[in-house]
Amino acid sequence: MNRRRSFKNRESYEHFRIGWGKRLFDVTFSLLALIFFSPLLLILIIAIKIESRGPVIFAQERVGTGYDIFTFYKLRTMVKHAENHIGQLEGLNEYLNELKKEGNLDNIEECPDCKRLGHPCSPLLYLDGIEMCENNYLRMKKSELLQKAFFKVKDDPRITKVGRIIRQFHFDEIPQFYNVLKGDMSVVGNRPLPLYEAEHLTTDEWAYRFLAPAGITGLWQIHASELHSPEERIALDNQYAMIANPWTDLKIVIRTIITFFNFKKTSY
Repeated sequence: MNRRRSFKNRESYEHFRIGWGKRLFDVTFSLLALIFFSPLLLILIIAIKIESRGPVIFAQERVGTGYDIFTFYKLRTMVKHAENHIGQLEGLNEYLNELKKEGNLDNIEECPDCKRLGHPCSPLLYLDGIEMCENNYLRMKKSELLQKAFFKVKDDPRITKVGRIIRQFHFDEIPQFYNVLKGDMSVVGNRPLPLYEAEHLTTDEWAYRFLAPAGITGLWQIHASELHSPEERIALDNQYAMIANPWTDLKIVIRTIITFFNFKKTSY
């Protein structure tokens, strides 16, 4: 089975190929990082094993460059089988709550453009007995997709005590340097998404992000504290896909390192 055909529209996106200079940097940086963090990694592995049952490494299929699917590695920071509890936490999804706060999910049947103009702003559709203009229908579908595409919970109850400390300093990301050595990822790129998120981002408006390499850090990570909606995150991913170059990568790496050593808590 060709796993690269798992998502519709995938054939319309050309596979991104990492240049030799970027690949050389990735391999060198990742080797040095794994050597530097190896004593700490051993301590964290012991702490995770002592606190809770389950594998030390969390492995998950993720979608990266050109919709390629690969096995993504992190230190386990949640209880075993935490992904099975997502449905119980949907009401706590910060992205969904932000959309509600901004009013993007209220009165979705009423088109603001039609209301302002005093007449339909686009052709009328009839869906289950409800009259709706085409523009508002597209707006509604976009909101539904964004609700499903991103999931983040503040003070997630699935996170263990050791896991909370590990996440605060992003030590759970260390095993991803192995992904970089394998060629699945780059040090800098767009965050590879779980399958349940990526399957909702197959339209041209959003799928451009998959033309960039999958990365450990990137534009949206260094701007995480400034982001308030999924649209902003996707916009930064698309922006990186368009402007990716060695100078941009270097600036992102430097800002990430500064953030790390300042122990500034972010949410990537």
